[in-house]
Amino acid sequence: MTDTLLLPGVITALAFAMAFWRFTAGPSAVDRVVAFDTLTVIAVTGLVITALVSGRGIYLDVALVYALLSFLGVIVASRYLEGGDR
Repeated sequence: MTDTLLLPGVITALAFAMAFWRFTAGPSAVDRVVAFDTLTVIAVTGLVITALVSGRGIYLDVALVYALLSFLGVIVASRYLEGGDR
């Protein structure tokens, strides 16, 4: 099973590197927030691949909690950048 997940792992690592570059080099704060959201989605993907390779379901729980917390983080950052106190 490890051999079949090698290509998705490499693609995930490449996508993470490109999103991290946008996060560090983004010309505006909005670009950085979008890149951060992309990084968290890619990290959740990496956790799911790790769960499949290792055969341990606990990584899926960690991925779910991380996805929920990152969603809340992006909402908070977006509200801050918007400047709204609604």
